[in-house]
Amino acid sequence: MKLIAIANQKGGVGKTTTAVNLSAALAERGRRILLIDLDPQANATSNLGLEPMPGLSLYASLVGQEEVSQRIVPTRLENLFLIPGDIELVGAEVEVARSENHLTRLRDVLRTGGLAADAPFDFVIMDCPPSLGILMANALAAADELLVPIQCEYFALEGLSKIVSLIEQVKASGANPNLKIGGIVMTMFDGRTNLSNQVVGEVRRHFEATIYQTSIPRSVRLGEAPSFGQTILEYEPHGVAATAYRKLADEFMRRQDGETVPGFDAALVNPLPPMLQQVAARTA
Repeated sequence: MKLIAIANQKGGVGKTTTAVNLSAALAERGRRILLIDLDPQANATSNLGLEPMPGLSLYASLVGQEEVSQRIVPTRLENLFLIPGDIELVGAEVEVARSENHLTRLRDVLRTGGLAADAPFDFVIMDCPPSLGILMANALAAADELLVPIQCEYFALEGLSKIVSLIEQVKASGANPNLKIGGIVMTMFDGRTNLSNQVVGEVRRHFEATIYQTSIPRSVRLGEAPSFGQTILEYEPHGVAATAYRKLADEFMRRQDGETVPGFDAALVNPLPPMLQQVAARTA
């Protein structure tokens, strides 16, 4: 089980869109995915067609009231599970900050809450809030690696420098000395404009080994899909955006496995572990 944080402190860069659609594309390819919505706005939750409601988020686990496995709900997509977000996470920012292990609270919860022992998931993907608060810091302290979506504009380059600085702070604190940027994804790419191409070129010049070859195009349909509570793979399955996220999922898996991943591998679809059998029996 590998923990991936998807984060950028700048809003509007396609962070939640990437978290949701990359998770869906990986699940479509037979990987078991747990998506954790760490944003009090709960956009990832509503994007999957679930109504954000108080009491469903990771808040209770972060403050020591309940095991993380009790927070997991199924989605309508096979292999994709969710820990929803809700407004209670605002309180977690305050309460976790007061605890002695305030930087590693999320890591401790995920590693000791049954997930690590049972390992029912291939990847845990954390959708972080667009801020430099305690929840993002906890996600970085818990993550094996960080995936950074960047909009194709010059202000995004400034945001990337802040992310790199934050990573260095987390490593220097000892909370997660092995944290690294596993990938940079360029979003809202418009190949017809000089700006998009210049920004991609600039990021590639500084982070050549890290940037994904797959860029996510600017797409009206991609913006419409969340209003219907659907991933782009459901809303426009054969469109350019859905195709891009499937390519991103394949490239992601090649980086993880060191090999090309087929569109479907029956060997990956094994009987559900006991924990997920219980989760699947719940109503979302």
